[in-house]
Amino acid sequence: MFYKTNEPHGLPHNPFKSCVVPRPIAWVSSVHPDGDVNLAPYSFFNAITSDPPMVMISFNGYHQHGGEKDTLYNIKTSREFVVNMVPLALREAMNVTTAPVAHDVDELQLAGLTTEDSVLVKPPRVAEAPIHLECELYQEISLPCTLRDSINTMVIGSVLGVHIRDEVLTDGMIDLAKINPLSRLGYLQYTSVDTVFEMERPKG
Repeated sequence: MFYKTNEPHGLPHNPFKSCVVPRPIAWVSSVHPDGDVNLAPYSFFNAITSDPPMVMISFNGYHQHGGEKDTLYNIKTSREFVVNMVPLALREAMNVTTAPVAHDVDELQLAGLTTEDSVLVKPPRVAEAPIHLECELYQEISLPCTLRDSINTMVIGSVLGVHIRDEVLTDGMIDLAKINPLSRLGYLQYTSVDTVFEMERPKG
């Protein structure tokens, strides 16, 4: 089949999110100006450069209780956030933090998670997560949005510091088989990294 994205596709659900998969999940911890800690997962996320290390996160729509989504608002006001990696073992806890709860609800407490202090930024890290990226806001970009009364916003963050649990390292390298990182597919589907292989690049 073929469809133009500005015309009906004729399928039961929009297939676009299943066309770009798997997408890594940024489990973002941030802090509101009044001190409330927020934790939420975002799958429109990826690393965009390695030198210097930078990441992007895209936010779609508003909070169901009004205003910008907590994570976006917190990043814009504090200019700091932490990206926590989601292993397969924490999938249920991650899912709890997707709930559209009120602004002042602590998602970490709701999901039964604990925190650890960061080194360079104010937002805490998820203690149970195997990898954390301490980030500083580099740029906010307003993107087009075809939905009425909605927004699309992308933030680019500079990665200031990286935490890696010693137990997920093998011979000095991150062993993804020990983590099974969770990834987002389309619809309500997820997957995890359970197969890792290497390929040598051809020499010119």
